[in-house]
Amino acid sequence: VQLQASGGGLVQAGGSLRLSCVASGGTFANYRMGWFRQAPGKEREFVTRISRSGGTTYYADSVKGRFTISRDNAKNTVYLQMNSLKPEDMAVYYCNARGFFNNYWGQGTQVTVSS
Repeated sequence: VQLQASGGGLVQAGGSLRLSCVASGGTFANYRMGWFRQAPGKEREFVTRISRSGGTTYYADSVKGRFTISRDNAKNTVYLQMNSLKPEDMAVYYCNARGFFNNYWGQGTQVTVSS
């Protein structure tokens, strides 16, 4: 499975961005999808995930109420709507596809939040 993330950029604190991640080379609906992020000098951390059907989501406490994950299985795409962005949200964001036996990562997209 190949994952291509996009949508990152520069935004002012309080602003919004929408990330997308398109999957190819596999059956998208077979994978639980997630977003992780890594800030400079820090470990990669979990942000959010969504079940195969899209019916269940889970968020890190730091983004709960501000970020929303969704997926469109017909388009092989997972989204991350990020609102009320804070400087501490600045990081490279990676999408992740987790199957029963496999785990895949996208190349990352940079999110920069200016204060």
